[in-house]
Amino acid sequence: MGIKRLREFISEGAARAAHEVNQIYCDAMGDPRSPTWEGLTEAQRAGVIAGALAAIRGISPKKSHALWLKSRKDEGWVYGKKKDFDKKTSPCMVAYDDLPEWQKNKDALFGAVCRAFAKATCSKDI
Repeated sequence: MGIKRLREFISEGAARAAHEVNQIYCDAMGDPRSPTWEGLTEAQRAGVIAGALAAIRGISPKKSHALWLKSRKDEGWVYGKKKDFDKKTSPCMVAYDDLPEWQKNKDALFGAVCRAFAKATCSKDI
């Protein structure tokens, strides 16, 4: 397997793992779940994979949120008091510093899961 394919394999696996962990975290926090991995649009899956690769490379939760925020804005999402996938609203459509602490923890958890997955899968830099 070439390094490019290995990078894609690890990034997608990390993204899937982190997405599932975030689903469980949302349940614990009483936050509506995102669609399942299979229920995400192609653009949403690509965004999660890009976020996973950035996390593996050591991006901070604050920068990760900025990438997420930009991708959501590009998809037409706006601020709303409730997360609603049909209306494309989210209370997280704010600057990282304005997020509640539990959401900052979710961003940190996403990065930690991605890095742990990559480390467990391959010791090469990607």
